[in-house]
Amino acid sequence: MRWPSLTRIIPAAAVAAILAWPALAAQGGDPDWPCIQRKVPELSLGQFWTGTELPQTAADWSKDAGISALVRELSARRVPLPEAQQKIRGYAEGLPEGEREPRMTMLVQGLFDHMNRERSHVIAGIARYAHRQRDMAELLRQETSAVDALRANADADPNELALRSDRLAFQMRVFQERAQSLSFVCEVPTLIEQRLYALVKTIAEALKAR
Repeated sequence: MRWPSLTRIIPAAAVAAILAWPALAAQGGDPDWPCIQRKVPELSLGQFWTGTELPQTAADWSKDAGISALVRELSARRVPLPEAQQKIRGYAEGLPEGEREPRMTMLVQGLFDHMNRERSHVIAGIARYAHRQRDMAELLRQETSAVDALRANADADPNELALRSDRLAFQMRVFQERAQSLSFVCEVPTLIEQRLYALVKTIAEALKAR
């Protein structure tokens, strides 16, 4: 008895995605970096702050409860960027003249440290996710070959073939869904960078405003 080919049971696009995974998961020569965006593990403050060098006191931002709370609030992506920018302006306007520059520079350092660390955690998570996808792709390729071999066997048990084909189709759908989710996750480091740049720029403008 001849059985239908695997691509008639499992969409050809799903099979192609499995076969293509190793090439897609080696951007920049890093097998654990699957994103189109170039991998930059750490940011530098100079990419965002173009003003004078921050004072030594800015490094103590985490010791200030008010600054720490504001850093967490402003960096949270659930807070719309315009709202976060308005909070910065309002905070700057409410500071006494003598405290304005030291506290705002602490805020710059705090946002950079916090968001750079958050971004590094996201990048590490992407690498772990991609590593699991690569392992899953290899297992699916092996199972695809095994099911094809079973299908080519005229004496194969039809129940076993149906069970393994259905299971393989399900696993490939899971793989595709995970790959699609990864494409969205790959945008997160860039979104963090863009938000950090906008927030620091707003601080710089607030410092020049008075």
